[in-house]
Amino acid sequence: MTPDQTKIVEFRDVGYSIDGVSILAGLDLQIERGEVLVLLGESGCGKTTTLKLVNRLIEPTSGEVIVEGHSTTAWDPIELRRGVGYVIQDGGLFPHFTVAENVGVVLSLKKTEETKRTNRVNEMLDLVGLNASKFAARYPHELSGGQRQRVGVARALASDPDLLLLDEPFGALDVITRTNLQKEFAKLVRDLGKTAVFVTHDLHEAMLLATRIALMERGKIVLLDGPDAFRRSEMPLARAYLDTVLLAV
Repeated sequence: MTPDQTKIVEFRDVGYSIDGVSILAGLDLQIERGEVLVLLGESGCGKTTTLKLVNRLIEPTSGEVIVEGHSTTAWDPIELRRGVGYVIQDGGLFPHFTVAENVGVVLSLKKTEETKRTNRVNEMLDLVGLNASKFAARYPHELSGGQRQRVGVARALASDPDLLLLDEPFGALDVITRTNLQKEFAKLVRDLGKTAVFVTHDLHEAMLLATRIALMERGKIVLLDGPDAFRRSEMPLARAYLDTVLLAV
């Protein structure tokens, strides 16, 4: 078995800067197939930048990002993005598309036959707890925040990608809806065997979802380990995050 079969994403000494200002520096990271890697950190630490490098929304200014055995700069960016599920806050839905059209947008771009596309859309809506007969014809403005987020997840899964990228997808939701979706998402990814890279600044969310947590500070990963090891860490930044969880109890 070659290394490319076990690693779905690799960062090799990756740097990213804007107008000479360093956002990421010397980032080395390997993401295993089937894991949920959470990028944890405060605003400005580089976690969203790291995520965007994976599907070539931006390109590294140094080093190399490898996806499915190929450098992102060698991929056709459209082909790469169509093969990666991407979820952002509020689902990032097209307001003039119905729910069904939003979920099936990548399938439409791939020219999937209409009956197959409709069946797949309905299957994905059912998977995220939205009955297709009730929700397929609605528009995003007719949905609650939690429902829009479910549609965003359904869209990301519709083309059956191996890799999902999620940028604080539940951050704008009320605490009850957020907690329910976190639990449902964790089960969904586990049951489907997907690989996910999940950005958050919420340690509770990271602990619930992650197989590994990459704690970021000033453009670097300062701690990379599983939730149990994170709890035992004596690193000051990790302890500061753990204190926020204890204070919330």
